[in-house]
Amino acid sequence: MDTYKNSKLTKEKERAKLVSDKAKEYLKIAMLNKKAQAARDAIKRTSSASTINTKLKEINKCTTDIATITKKIADIEAKIVNKDKEITGCQIKIDKEQSSLDKKNQTTETKFKKDQDKSLRDIGKTLINHKELHLQTQREIRALKDIPQKITVLFLASNPLDLTQLRLDQEARAIANMIRQSKYRDSVQFESRWALQPMDLLQAINELNPTIVHFSGHGSDNDEIAFQDQNGKMKLVTKEAIVQTMMASAENIRLVFFNTCYSKNQAEAISEFVEATIGMNTSIGDDAARVFSSQFYSSIGFGHSVGKAFQQAKSLVMMEGINEENTPELFIRDGLHANEIILVNPQQT
Repeated sequence: MDTYKNSKLTKEKERAKLVSDKAKEYLKIAMLNKKAQAARDAIKRTSSASTINTKLKEINKCTTDIATITKKIADIEAKIVNKDKEITGCQIKIDKEQSSLDKKNQTTETKFKKDQDKSLRDIGKTLINHKELHLQTQREIRALKDIPQKITVLFLASNPLDLTQLRLDQEARAIANMIRQSKYRDSVQFESRWALQPMDLLQAINELNPTIVHFSGHGSDNDEIAFQDQNGKMKLVTKEAIVQTMMASAENIRLVFFNTCYSKNQAEAISEFVEATIGMNTSIGDDAARVFSSQFYSSIGFGHSVGKAFQQAKSLVMMEGINEENTPELFIRDGLHANEIILVNPQQT
């Protein structure tokens, strides 16, 4: 653009000189006309033939000179017209270059604004993420402070004589073995109660003050759990009774685990009063129940959260080729996060 502007400026100066030259030539014509008019006036005043002849020659010379100058003026005017075209051409190039530059600047400005807006959005997201991480860290710190040095798992087994016999002893033994092999085994105390009768439930809870209550045995599709009566026969306990019992005892209980068939509704109802519950949405086989529960407690014994322990337990069921990994369901009390609920604190072992 600077080249075009300099070229235009040069041509404008050349045009101005042509206009000045043209004005000078017109001045010459004016002077010649004045001289010719003076000669004509002299002819009128004299009768001398020689004087008249001399003045006529002056008039003829003025006329010839005027013709020559007029032609020169025409040439100058032609040059001025060409300069005007050249100046116009330069201006067109300048306008075109300016338009291109404006467009480029607009594109650059638009890109800059987009980049700036994106940077502001990214900064906003980063601040939100930092805030969330800070809040999460605070929650985890509070959760770790609330974790006792030792937790008690209360394993409650009921295997009525008039029902299909389950291998509950194998499940209890597998859970105990996996806890003993976990990293923080000294932080987990495993207690079991067998042939569970209704009166035994509150007695065991009051006696042991457990962190986890684990039911193992039979369940019905009417949301009932099979306890035993004094003769070892089945005694069904309703969901409402179980919920009432857990609600009355939930001060120190953090997890209730129903490893019984059709126990989803019990677990979901009790999740209103304790941090986490696990129940089965349909019937569950002995092998699935044993593999799932033993791995769950192993993960808890390694200091993992309830959420991670639940997922690892499901994974082991799948690796064992047992197609029941979707039977267990995890419920968390409103306002809590499964991956933030840690029952064993590694820092205090």
